[in-house]
Amino acid sequence: MARISETDLILNNDGSVYHLNLLPKHISDTVIAVGDPNRVYAVSQYFDKIEFEMNKREFITHVGKYKNKRITVISTGIGTDNIEIFFNELDALVNVDLKTRTPKPRKKKLNIIRIGTSGALQEDVPLGSHLVSNYAVGLDNLMNFYDLNLSAFETLIADDLEKKINLNFKPYVVKGSDSLREKLSFEMIVGNTVTCPGFYAPQGRVIRLPLRFPKLLEDLNYYHYDDFWLTNFEMETSAYYAFARMLGHEALSINAVIANRMKNKFSKNPTKVIDSLIKKVLDRI
Repeated sequence: MARISETDLILNNDGSVYHLNLLPKHISDTVIAVGDPNRVYAVSQYFDKIEFEMNKREFITHVGKYKNKRITVISTGIGTDNIEIFFNELDALVNVDLKTRTPKPRKKKLNIIRIGTSGALQEDVPLGSHLVSNYAVGLDNLMNFYDLNLSAFETLIADDLEKKINLNFKPYVVKGSDSLREKLSFEMIVGNTVTCPGFYAPQGRVIRLPLRFPKLLEDLNYYHYDDFWLTNFEMETSAYYAFARMLGHEALSINAVIANRMKNKFSKNPTKVIDSLIKKVLDRI
C-alpha cells in the first residue's frame, strides 16, 4: 500500500494527529460531536468517569464512560471546513497505521452522532423540539473537492433545488445513517436539514450588508418535492453525512431547535433544550 506522506497526514511529536491532538486509543466506537467547545463539558458532566481530556484550539475532547459504555465527545467548532478536519483525522486514527503511514486492510466503522442547534424553516417545527436530519442539503462548496456519489433521488433533489431557488451553484444532497436514525429518533421530528456556509447572509440575516438572495428564507420554506420538505438549517450536517458515506462510517445529526425563523422567535432557554437533548441521546446510544 502507498505510504501517506508527512505533509498529507501531519503528526505531532507524540504521534497524535495534528489538529485533534489525539491517539488511536482515545477514539471510542461511539463518538459524540458538538460544535461549541463548552458543550463537551455539558455532555461529559453526565459521564460516570472521565478518563482523558485534551484541549487543542476549538477541538476539545473528553473520553469517559456513561452507564458502562465508553464514549468520546469532541467539539468541532463551526462550519463544514472544520468537519473536514475532524472527519479526516478521526478516520485516520482508526483506519490508518500511524507508524507505517499506510491504510489498514480492515476498516473500522464508527458511530458518529452530532448534537447541535438549529433554526426551523417551517412554522410547525416548534421551539424546544428535537429534530433528526434524514437528508442534508449542502449549500457549501466543500464537496466540489471530493468525489461524493449521490443516489438518483439525491441528484434529483439537488438539481430541482438549484432550479427552483435560482441558485448560481449546485447544492449536494446526502442521506444520514438509517441504522442510527432507527435507534435514536423515536419521539423526535424527522426532517431534512439545509447546511449553510455562513450564519448571516447564507441564512437570510441582514445587518448592514444587502443579501444576494433576498428571498432565500421564503424559497427554502416553500420548497418541496412531493413529500420532501426542508425543515431546518444550520452549518455542519451535510459534511457529516458526506464524509461518513465516503469513509464508511455511520453519522446522524440531531438538532435542538432553538429558533423559528419563519416566526422570528428564539428560545427563552436554549440551554435547557440542548441539555434535554444531550440526556436523551446518552440514554439511547
